[in-house]
Amino acid sequence: MADIMHKESNSSNAFYGLGFIGALIYYICTASSFWMGVLGVLKAIVWPAFVVYELMKYLNM
Repeated sequence: MADIMHKESNSSNAFYGLGFIGALIYYICTASSFWMGVLGVLKAIVWPAFVVYELMKYLNM
C-alpha cells in the first residue's frame, strides 16, 4: 500500500540531475576564486529557480 501512496517520476529526477551536473560544471569553470566556486555549487543546487525566474521575466509576468 505504501508504494501506491508514494509515486516518484524518474524522468523528472533525471532531468534535474543532468541539469544539476551541467550547472555545476558551468559555475565551477567560470569561478574566479574558491568562494565563487562555493557559490557556484549553491547556485547549481537551485538552478530551476533561476530558470523559472528568467522565463517569467521573459514573459513579462
